[in-house]
Amino acid sequence: MAQVRYVNYRSFAAGFRTGVVKERLAAEQGLNWPFMSRMVEEIRQQPEALERTLSHQTRAIGKFRRFLEERRPRMVVIVARGTSDNAAQFGRYLIEIMTGIPVSLAAPSVHSIYGATLDYRDALIVGISQSGESTDISAVMEQARRSGAMTVGITNEPESTLASMADYVFQVRAGREKSVAATKTYTGQLLSLYLLAHALGAKIQLGDLEAIPESVASALKLEAEIAELAGHYSLMRSAAVVARGLNYANAFEFALKMMETSYVVAERFSAADFLHGPIAMVDHNLPIFLFGPSGPTWASLHETLEKIRAMKAKTVIITDKSNREAAPFASSVIRVPEKLRELYTPIPYIVPAQLFAAALAHAKGLDADQPRGLRKVTTNL
Repeated sequence: MAQVRYVNYRSFAAGFRTGVVKERLAAEQGLNWPFMSRMVEEIRQQPEALERTLSHQTRAIGKFRRFLEERRPRMVVIVARGTSDNAAQFGRYLIEIMTGIPVSLAAPSVHSIYGATLDYRDALIVGISQSGESTDISAVMEQARRSGAMTVGITNEPESTLASMADYVFQVRAGREKSVAATKTYTGQLLSLYLLAHALGAKIQLGDLEAIPESVASALKLEAEIAELAGHYSLMRSAAVVARGLNYANAFEFALKMMETSYVVAERFSAADFLHGPIAMVDHNLPIFLFGPSGPTWASLHETLEKIRAMKAKTVIITDKSNREAAPFASSVIRVPEKLRELYTPIPYIVPAQLFAAALAHAKGLDADQPRGLRKVTTNL
């Protein structure tokens, strides 16, 4: 049985805060799991990073909520790229479900390439960027300011261009992120979007958010199990990732992580859209990864899983202890060892996916920290 030890890393990566990092040992093999990489270290830092982000942001959130009560926006527009755009997808579902305010995801090229001018009056424009230096996001934010819109920035860099442009800043306090594949900044962005929804009037209790870091710590206990599972997929060249509702963004993020770190052609789908054509490509050679919480989306996911099972595809389901119906449909189940409300599953659920992507890259003999053709900050128009 795998042992767990806690190691206080003081100098593993310059720029990281000292923290307690879980290292799971496969004792029967006498080997450390999974391997030393920046990506894995940053995945392990997420409970501390989330706690830090939450404790700093909640100090001012009440004042911002009272401000928005007097100036409720008619709509919210979110602008982002890459992993941050996946977080934006989550924000869209969360804010619309919990507040009833319509949310649009901006297409930055409308401004940066076509030079179009949009009317953002009475809208709240939210820019999300890990670095805060994406040129096209800044272009949207600048036009929003000129049209009189209120602006919010979500970033890990307090001295960035985005932070300087926004009327209100949610700072993700993840510490410096060195791995090209974003992990802890993504979950920090999701947490910030919960707080933004709270400020917009959503019935999201701050006490419930305080439980998320512990749920992430519970998900990290699955390290050894996930490393072993990823080894069985070392020859995988393509896959599909399926989800619905609040976890739809995680389908995009999981697929992106496999594309970035393991060069797997990973398609991502809503469970509903998957039945409208893409399911035709399913066979035993196409692994399916599915986020399967209990709650409002399970009936739709259940229908999709029944069809996938009939097509004899390998299926990995990420779920938690509250869903006992998933196992018969899966080749493998990754189960977060807590009972979670669907509303609060996206952050704990992405952690096993991050670990799987990192372990898969290792199984393929690739360096997850330095994907080919990529760099940490992208400043495209």
